[in-house]
Amino acid sequence: ERCGTPVEKREKEQWMIRITKYADRLIDDLDKVDYLPQIKEQQKNWIGRSEGAEIEFALKNVPGQEDGKHRVTVFTTRPDTIFGATFLVISPELAKKWIEVGWQTSNEVRAYVEASLKREEMDRVAEEKEKTGVDTDIVAVNPANGEKIPVWIADYVLGGYGTGAIMAVPAHDERDFAFAKKFGLPIRPVVIPAEAGIQKMDPHIPEDDEKSFVGDGVAVHSDFLDGLSTPEAKEKIIAWLEKEGKGKKKVQYKLRDWVFSRQRYWGEPIPIMYCRTCWDNPNATNQNSKKEFREGVDYVVIEGKEHAVVPVQESDLPVR
Repeated sequence: ERCGTPVEKREKEQWMIRITKYADRLIDDLDKVDYLPQIKEQQKNWIGRSEGAEIEFALKNVPGQEDGKHRVTVFTTRPDTIFGATFLVISPELAKKWIEVGWQTSNEVRAYVEASLKREEMDRVAEEKEKTGVDTDIVAVNPANGEKIPVWIADYVLGGYGTGAIMAVPAHDERDFAFAKKFGLPIRPVVIPAEAGIQKMDPHIPEDDEKSFVGDGVAVHSDFLDGLSTPEAKEKIIAWLEKEGKGKKKVQYKLRDWVFSRQRYWGEPIPIMYCRTCWDNPNATNQNSKKEFREGVDYVVIEGKEHAVVPVQESDLPVR
């Protein structure tokens, strides 16, 4: 702000409190505390527990790569709408990772990713913001029906939630609807209100001044899901995905792990030891798993020797 230099968002290693491991407990234990109902509801919304599925889409047209070699995993709370997916969207964060590992993409894509990562997340997901995006020229294969759909990059998808990729179903998601209208992408309704009946029919495609249907209803034009209510369709498609090895049931949280380090020389003490003896002692460290250890996470190298990263025993706390 003082000199007008652009602010650049960078990734860096930090110590984290793994609060996400206790997300369900944080919700369940609200029944044990004497809080106002609205406070409990705020806590639940802050944790943001979402039940859905992770689904794998095979990729084609990746430059220099064999079709089907790479896959992208999406998280969705509405797996029952998979037959209505008309495009995939990946976050700029995920796109950056692809570029870093060798994705040969266009200058247009690189410029969009770079520009998007400079924006604040709150600004990127604001509902009133005009949707922006760029086509990657990669296509994904819908595992439910084999349809090839385009893969886009858009800043309304965040890298820190879910897998950083979504299957876009514009007929049943407002953000996807706005994006599809902006870029002329197909809109295919696959859920109708329950009161419309379960007969196979051509659902109404919303016009520009209308909205997508985001509620529960009855599945249509969805192959083996036709006629099922939304809860029934969710259960059946997840079972099918797991049987076919193309996806699995998944619980996701908006809650993120907490950074609790501080700059320079002050901050909370971190009860972690770098232990050479623990590295050498097979009873203290699982020797069979050392090949999976990550430097800087599970072990560190000090003066040319490996030291296991281990927590201080609770009986030895507080560290003095």
